[in-house]
Amino acid sequence: MKRNWLQALLFGAALSAAAAFQAGHSWADTLFGAMEKAYVTNPTLNAARAGQRATDELVPQALSGWRPTVTVQGEVTSESSRAPSFFTGEQEQDRTESGSLAIRLNQPLFRGFGTVESIRAAEAQVDAGRQGLLETEQQMLFNVVQAYMNVYAGRQLVSLRKQDVSALEAQVRASNERFAVGEITRTDVAQAEARLAESRTALVDVQTRLAQDVAFYMQMVGNEPGRLSYPKISKLPPSLKAALDIAGEINPRLLAQAFVEVASNAQVGVARSGLLPSADLRAAAITADPDFSVEGNGQRSASITAAISIPLYEAGLVYSQVREAKQRASQSRIELIEIARDVRRAVAESWNAFVGLAEIIRNTRTQVRAAQLALSGVQQEYQAGTRTTLDVLDAQREVVQAQVLQVQAEKSRVIAGYQLLAAIGKLTARDVGLKVPVYDPEANYLRVRNKWIGTGVETIDGNGE
Repeated sequence: MKRNWLQALLFGAALSAAAAFQAGHSWADTLFGAMEKAYVTNPTLNAARAGQRATDELVPQALSGWRPTVTVQGEVTSESSRAPSFFTGEQEQDRTESGSLAIRLNQPLFRGFGTVESIRAAEAQVDAGRQGLLETEQQMLFNVVQAYMNVYAGRQLVSLRKQDVSALEAQVRASNERFAVGEITRTDVAQAEARLAESRTALVDVQTRLAQDVAFYMQMVGNEPGRLSYPKISKLPPSLKAALDIAGEINPRLLAQAFVEVASNAQVGVARSGLLPSADLRAAAITADPDFSVEGNGQRSASITAAISIPLYEAGLVYSQVREAKQRASQSRIELIEIARDVRRAVAESWNAFVGLAEIIRNTRTQVRAAQLALSGVQQEYQAGTRTTLDVLDAQREVVQAQVLQVQAEKSRVIAGYQLLAAIGKLTARDVGLKVPVYDPEANYLRVRNKWIGTGVETIDGNGE
């Protein structure tokens, strides 16, 4: 049964991929459109949302420490015995049926502040989980940006390499013609053929990488990319200092660790509660009948008990648990410092990369124009006989290399811009302005926080709902 289900799932995925492939590039995709679709359908993000809903249950579990427990216990006993009669000596059978029913209630009154600290820890874990969900959202959207730009740039590189192959094929044909009339040597022809083989290899390489990038795009977005356009970059902070300030306030990774530290400190109180007194209020109602055959033989009783327990020595276990919790809290504080430094580094790196790539793009555009002008001049001089075949081949290579550098720089600048947004914490559907219903993790939390009974849940489906 499981195998059939898996086969059906794989077959459906294959059909979807085939349909997307057959559709080709007849539709257009924008970067925001790709991010919007991934935000709704990406399984990694939807799984994280489902995981956060599970984390929400930590709070009602902690709140249960305030609530009573009620149990019902019933027993029915049937006992039979045989004994010789005193008068006749024959075996006589005696059968007795009895039963009891007890209802017990236990209401915790005090748990050494353990319940209070457990609730505090659970709420902090929920808050940390929400920030972790934002971090997952940012990483997924950044993956979409990378996939989009890799495909966009990859298609440009394939086009450039194809043009280079065509130009070199024409060069080889021209070289063979000139060799046939004795204008150049066999060496010139061999140089052109070698450069053509090199260009064809480069074309195969970029085509292979483009196929890989398309596969990654489909993994992130769910369909094959259509016609892509160079995207605009969302509004960025005006300075590095502003970016660092924003990151210090809203970076989800940093905030998540801050909430983890709060939860770790609360766990110290949870562990310490084992050294403090506890108090309970207990109530019980019991009815028992030692013999169902005798009327009026039932017994009923009810009781209310206030109980207090004071631990004196727990074999050193609780003391060790308190020390462990303190060390965990210390670890969380240190990790918060580490993450803060890492966030600052990531912001600074992405900012400097974004700024530097703007200058690189300007330089590569100048380089492309100059290389194209040089190629045109060398080709004219080659026709006049003042330049060699190798000169033309080198000039052609410089043009292609400059164009490749320009494409790569333009791609890298967009990626660096969105990487900066992710580093400061603003690469979210809400901040970027995606036209999708923004997922609200608090809705499920409020739904389950004070729920006393029931096993029904609202799960996440494949569309993030």
